[in-house]
Amino acid sequence: MSREALPGAVPGESEERPAAKQAKPAPRSRAGAGRPKPSLGGGRPAQDRELRAQGRQTVRRLLEAGLAEFDERGYQAVRVDDIVRRARTSHGTFYLYFANKDDLFKALLRDALHDMGVITDAFPVVTRNEAGRTALRQWVHTFCETYAAHAAVIRILSQADLVGEEVWGDGLQLLFRLAEAITQGMTAASPLWHTGQAGGADGQAGGGGGAAGGRAAGVQGRDRGDRGERGERRDDESGAGAGDAVLAAAPAGHAELTAVACLMMLERVNYLLSVEVRLPRDEMVDRITAIIFAAFHSP
Repeated sequence: MSREALPGAVPGESEERPAAKQAKPAPRSRAGAGRPKPSLGGGRPAQDRELRAQGRQTVRRLLEAGLAEFDERGYQAVRVDDIVRRARTSHGTFYLYFANKDDLFKALLRDALHDMGVITDAFPVVTRNEAGRTALRQWVHTFCETYAAHAAVIRILSQADLVGEEVWGDGLQLLFRLAEAITQGMTAASPLWHTGQAGGADGQAGGGGGAAGGRAAGVQGRDRGDRGERGERRDDESGAGAGDAVLAAAPAGHAELTAVACLMMLERVNYLLSVEVRLPRDEMVDRITAIIFAAFHSP
């Protein structure tokens, strides 16, 4: 029986040779477990047809080979020759599924953005107690697992001169989505953060000069004594005290900046872990969790 007659074969796959040694699969994050990878549909040449099982397996091998090459050699040094050699297949088979090296990288990026999007949507509401701290630590742990699964792609994405503007923009958009999710999750259970927003709204009503003017008026009002008034307020469940009045006095934008700073710290630590800098992973998860928790929930 010819290879073309096998279930799942597509024209041109007869060129493919059995893999003697496959690339080591990348670790799978818990965020992406049980979900089909977006990349298994292949690149531009495969978009107009539905791949069967054999085609998806071929795509998987090419993706794993490409990921391993990018990880070991860097984006610029890798050629299609290197990818097909590692995948033990042919150029003809490669071009059935991907237009070029860039097309394969974009498929890998789709997986990374998908899994990072999943954990972005899963950021918990972090309460000011041990349950909140535990939920935050679990999320940080999941973030680290997901980053590790896509570390080579994320490292390339962080180098704007290596990728196109469209690709860079997709990564940047996800970054701000993640910062927003952290802001909302860390402040949703802490009304003291929201008093800053309320103060801005009060200032807008009094100043009557638009959003920027309202925020400025709100800050001026707080400077005239609102801190003292809010310092006397306490959250019965969390035990928030006068120390939280400092956070309450900050404009809402300060929470977003705090989230961005925490996210940058989280990304840099994971970058160092991904290049095998010897850091105790579990201890780093504990420390990052403590820092993010304290940044929004200072005693």
